[in-house]
Amino acid sequence: MTAPPALLIAGDGTRDETGAEAFRDFVRELGRRHPELPVAGGFVALSAPPLGDAVTELAGRGVRRFAVVPLTLVSAGHADGAVPAALARARERHPGISYTCGRPPGPDPALLNVLERRLDEALGGTARRPADRADVTVLLVGPGSTEPAANAEVCVAARLLWEGRGYAGVETAFLSPAAPDVPSGLDRCVALGARRIVVLPYFLFGGVLPDRVRQQTEGWAAAHPEVEVRSAGVVGPEPELFDVVRERYAEAVAGDPPTHRGACACQAAPPGSEGSAGPPRQQDQENGQHRHEGHSHSHAH
Repeated sequence: MTAPPALLIAGDGTRDETGAEAFRDFVRELGRRHPELPVAGGFVALSAPPLGDAVTELAGRGVRRFAVVPLTLVSAGHADGAVPAALARARERHPGISYTCGRPPGPDPALLNVLERRLDEALGGTARRPADRADVTVLLVGPGSTEPAANAEVCVAARLLWEGRGYAGVETAFLSPAAPDVPSGLDRCVALGARRIVVLPYFLFGGVLPDRVRQQTEGWAAAHPEVEVRSAGVVGPEPELFDVVRERYAEAVAGDPPTHRGACACQAAPPGSEGSAGPPRQQDQENGQHRHEGHSHSHAH
């Protein structure tokens, strides 16, 4: 009987050790939940272990086929070629291995439901019906990128989160370098008539970047006591996230085509091009925390 491909989780990397450890914990728990699969994970930059080391670990256990799932909410940054470049280097060290890439987890409907839950928690667990949310404006805050496509994915997630949930509106903001920043995003919410706002970080795991969102939110709220402002939590290692990653693995193994732009970059890399792909821009790496985190995505990573 042919062994199934290994599940290889790719993280963007971060200098934030809290976010990096959250990623490592997630990979370990994923392996515990799926003992039938070889599971490992690594980062394309900044954090340990490197993605290549994760491949080496699995290759040492006799694995020759891999299905790669990027652990991020915002996928566009993977177009820079970091994942295929790392895998190409690993293939040079381990001739005979092969890999296929799947979509990242976000924005999956199951994860949007988790975000909805985080909003309800921030509102005291009372805003369960659309009628209860009619005066609530959500500010969804992504990491921000120099790539417009990555920032557009946050806008798509905001629209999907707004649909059918009864919020007065869902606006977007970013940490850096994209605009608007968090204070400007809050200003925009007020200009649109909001008097009750929940700031929702669009990250998979906690760490420096989500903490920065909260700090900026608290600073703005202190200067605007007339507006009710609350902070929500990140997605976190919820059962839905484990399930979505497992689904992305199954898609990759089955060869199902992605339904949106969020395919891992290595899926579209032309033969022979992986080794020439350059490293990701440092600004995007720093903002990436699974780009999400990371993922994030983080960040979401």
